[in-house]
Amino acid sequence: MAYTTIPKSTDYFNTKLYTGNYSTNAITGVGFQPDLTWIKTRTTAGENHYLFDVIRGVTKYIHSDTNAAQGTNAATLTAFGSDGFTVGANNSVNKSGEPLVSWNWKANGASVSNTAGSINSTVSVNTTSGFSIVQYTGNASQSQTVGHGLGVAPKLIIFKSSTSADDWSICCPSVLGVDGRLTLNTTAANSIGDNTFWNSTAPSSTLFSIGNNPRANASGQTIIAYCFAEIPGFSKMGSYEGNGNANGIFQHLGFKPAWVLIKNTTATEAYFLYDNKRGYNGSMAALFPDEAAADAFANNIDFLSNGFKIRTAGAILNGNTTKYIYMAFASEPLVSTNGNAATAR
Repeated sequence: MAYTTIPKSTDYFNTKLYTGNYSTNAITGVGFQPDLTWIKTRTTAGENHYLFDVIRGVTKYIHSDTNAAQGTNAATLTAFGSDGFTVGANNSVNKSGEPLVSWNWKANGASVSNTAGSINSTVSVNTTSGFSIVQYTGNASQSQTVGHGLGVAPKLIIFKSSTSADDWSICCPSVLGVDGRLTLNTTAANSIGDNTFWNSTAPSSTLFSIGNNPRANASGQTIIAYCFAEIPGFSKMGSYEGNGNANGIFQHLGFKPAWVLIKNTTATEAYFLYDNKRGYNGSMAALFPDEAAADAFANNIDFLSNGFKIRTAGAILNGNTTKYIYMAFASEPLVSTNGNAATAR
């Protein structure tokens, strides 16, 4: 059994639902000042996913479902606050009467310079929760390194150029291989054998490696990287193999999940994103980071006390012998910092 250093998961990650009012809308109840906020409309299809972070600054967004460069709109997310964030009169993040979801992560507020790599970076890092936001300027050279500040090797990194229309890239060597990658804004399967992305090198406790591919290292372009390390009892990134049966696999996490992202790594299938605020076991709502679709309710997954169970057959989540990547954050850890069983919350 894993021992967690985070007895209260919602101090570092929290899903917050809210209703839009198409005016100044202060969203509170997150429980901390978020440093990465991801927002999506729930019933209106065709609205993009919006991601904001403390390094790029308020009003500046990138979409997980497109390869577009960063946009700026003064009426989107206008402030990060001590218990949430504020949005303005914008239909994508604050449409009147629209139910919206926000997923919020805590890094460490104001950024600092990191000179550990061959390319200098700016980072906001939380070593307790294993999360850092990294920004750097590409130089289009092979065999480059960038400091991430975590002190342990990140398990999964999500990259996006904020200044050019390049696809998102996901690096997770333990699942995808040192030359493998997924593309967050498309349904593409794992693409392997190209060392121009990660230089055939897994991240270390201080650095991640990049090649000269423009998606990770375009000359003169600003790249943002969201780095996640596993923290026992709080976060886990890994893979499972489907069984092709409606009584699907159980994936042990060591905690009750609050948020789970899943992708078929071998076929052109969508990403499925679930959280513990939209729906319940038997009717969990999925959103799709690569699509501007609305909530889709189905009996596909259950969140259990120590992991998740797939409740459907088929390639989207449970193809027979198919490999899936997942990323999960906790709502309730199984054990506390002193090693005793945690009280259910």
